[in-house]
Amino acid sequence: MTDTDEWADRLRENRREKDRFLAEHRQSPIPPEQREEFDGLPYFDPDPDYRVEAEVSVHDDPEAVEMETSDDRRVRYLRVVTFSFELDGDEHTLAGYRQETDDSDTVFVPFRDKTTGQQSYHGGRYMELEPDRELTDGDIVTIDFNLAYSPFCAFSETFSCPLPPEENWLEIAVTAGEQTP
Repeated sequence: MTDTDEWADRLRENRREKDRFLAEHRQSPIPPEQREEFDGLPYFDPDPDYRVEAEVSVHDDPEAVEMETSDDRRVRYLRVVTFSFELDGDEHTLAGYRQETDDSDTVFVPFRDKTTGQQSYHGGRYMELEPDRELTDGDIVTIDFNLAYSPFCAFSETFSCPLPPEENWLEIAVTAGEQTP
């Protein structure tokens, strides 16, 4: 079995676990009356081409960014890093954020792409990176678009979800990760 096969097997198992959570867990965003009919999310096929190496630029003095939400509120995040990477032969960037009150190392990467509103959720998708140490300029990290997921507001209007800011709108189709629920 190759590394790619092992990666794809782990990804498929991760997806099965998520589907079980959505179908059975009391904290699932799927309304209880709809869970019995739920038989799993639609996903794009695992594609190793959507696992990209990205160079990190750290923002030493993070700028506050107001993001609109799915229920017309605004939330403040700090732009802490910018990721530069190549995908489909072109250079792209995505900003990574943290909420002002968040002390964790998790980097929130909301984005839209050419599948948004067609094959994927109309409000965009999310990724979260959990680096094993503090990021510094020039670090190389793997961004795996196969892990892109729909926010909870895709399942129920009772949730308020940040919408990706325009700086994170990719001008390509990212056919990886979750499709429209």
